[in-house]
Amino acid sequence: MPGDSAKLEHARIVRSAGIVSGAVALSRLTGLLREVVMATLFGAGPVMDAFILAFRIPNLLRDLFAEGALSSAFVPTFTQYLTEKSKREAAVLVQLVSTTIVLFVGGLCLLGMLFTPQFVDLLASEFHAVPGKYELAVQLTRIMFPFLLLVSLAAQAMGVLNACNQFAVPALASSFFNIGSLSIGLALGYLAGPALGISPIEGMAYGVVIGGLLQLLWQAPSLAKRGFSFGFRLDWQHPGLRHIMRLMGPAILGGAAVQVNVMVNTALAASVLDPLRGASGPISWLGYAFRFMQLPLGLFGVAIASATLPSISRSAARADFHEFRETLSRSLGLVFLLTIPSSIGLALLGDSMIGAIYEGGRFLLYDTQQTAMALKFYALGLVGYAATKILAPAFYAIDDARFPMWVSLSSIVTNFAVAYTMVKVYNVGFWGLALSTSVVATISFLVLFVVIRNRLQGVFGRRLLESFLRICGASILMGLVCWLSSSAVAAVLGVRKLAYLVDVAVSVPLGLVSYMIACRLLGVTEIEAAQHAIAGPLKRIAGGLRDRMRP
Repeated sequence: MPGDSAKLEHARIVRSAGIVSGAVALSRLTGLLREVVMATLFGAGPVMDAFILAFRIPNLLRDLFAEGALSSAFVPTFTQYLTEKSKREAAVLVQLVSTTIVLFVGGLCLLGMLFTPQFVDLLASEFHAVPGKYELAVQLTRIMFPFLLLVSLAAQAMGVLNACNQFAVPALASSFFNIGSLSIGLALGYLAGPALGISPIEGMAYGVVIGGLLQLLWQAPSLAKRGFSFGFRLDWQHPGLRHIMRLMGPAILGGAAVQVNVMVNTALAASVLDPLRGASGPISWLGYAFRFMQLPLGLFGVAIASATLPSISRSAARADFHEFRETLSRSLGLVFLLTIPSSIGLALLGDSMIGAIYEGGRFLLYDTQQTAMALKFYALGLVGYAATKILAPAFYAIDDARFPMWVSLSSIVTNFAVAYTMVKVYNVGFWGLALSTSVVATISFLVLFVVIRNRLQGVFGRRLLESFLRICGASILMGLVCWLSSSAVAAVLGVRKLAYLVDVAVSVPLGLVSYMIACRLLGVTEIEAAQHAIAGPLKRIAGGLRDRMRP
């Protein structure tokens, strides 16, 4: 029965999303540890601004090529080869793609290292105003550029394993990046650095590159265990490779639009003069806040999208569009269930969360307040951001890479209009850039949703709308509980480290319990799926780790 098949597929997605969520939780926790150490050691001043900008340049290209265009184009094509052709032909495709990555992305890294000064000038010419800041950004960018090649190959390995319904090992790969980049960075910067002539911040930059290598090597045994490997193979006429490249063209243009938005916002942030800090601070505050928002985005948006894409790709390959619609609709419902309350929680408890994690050392109370302000406005776009991660790849699964490209390109105009108006016309400050990001994410989601609903002749929209309204109601009740709890803690303990910790320890569990109760009272059916998704993920991950360690 078509309905039974769709339900079974959704159940598999839920289980897979649970595994990915657990692994992503570990990754985000190790990432937060890395951020805490960086904030404590380097604060939110010129050195950290230079590091964030330097890391952002190869990271932007990573989002564009590796985790953007490559993943969206490769996974549906590779899944089609596994479904309709043979494993041997799929293995050939893997080697062709890895060879193309080494040649193309490797060449891009060399060009990037050669033209690093131009990149830094384009993104933050204002760095020249602070002695040594521009030169440091150039040096750090050159060190970190090879990270792009390593993470591109790691992204391909992740796509292969996900298409084989293996989610735990690739999801844990970023934890190895966080742990490796931090430990090796500290060792190079503080232990071996004085003897080697490496400064602490340069040590952290070298740690990023080595962490990228660990992220790739961690997945290699699982890849080999399933009969796939990265080998040198060239055949520019191969139909699978040509299909991937055809899909990647629009995807790169669409991804380039996203990166243009980031560059515009970075340039505007570099031009913002804070009343207390001048030009030093806004880039770091926005960077810390956006990294913080990556926790729920990765836990829910990325996890569900990673599990959904192979499933809808298989449905499209079989031309089973009833299952495709059902899977897409239920995945969006799950995203709403998890991200709507998360956005409210981030807005209400952001000060305490950021203060508890970051504040200390060179990261001062003022930094906490400004970072929390940015987080509030980023949180407005969390739902749209997460839903877009599901909807955009859905177009690739039905062999349409052009429409997401046009949506992304049009977002350049929207982002520039909102960001420039907020920062330059109304002079609201750096938080206007976070607001522009949220506006773009929300509009992109709405446009993609309307169009794919029309393409598929419906995505069970009435059921989805009912769930959305019920989830909003439950989230409002949860927000009221969190606000009352947080206000009570602040009234008793004031604003200090202990108050942050108590607020997080008390308000977050109260909010979670109240949200689950409200969902059941309001009849939110997705709550059952969510419980399955997050129940016992650590057990499944532990099982995956045991399998990974076996010879």
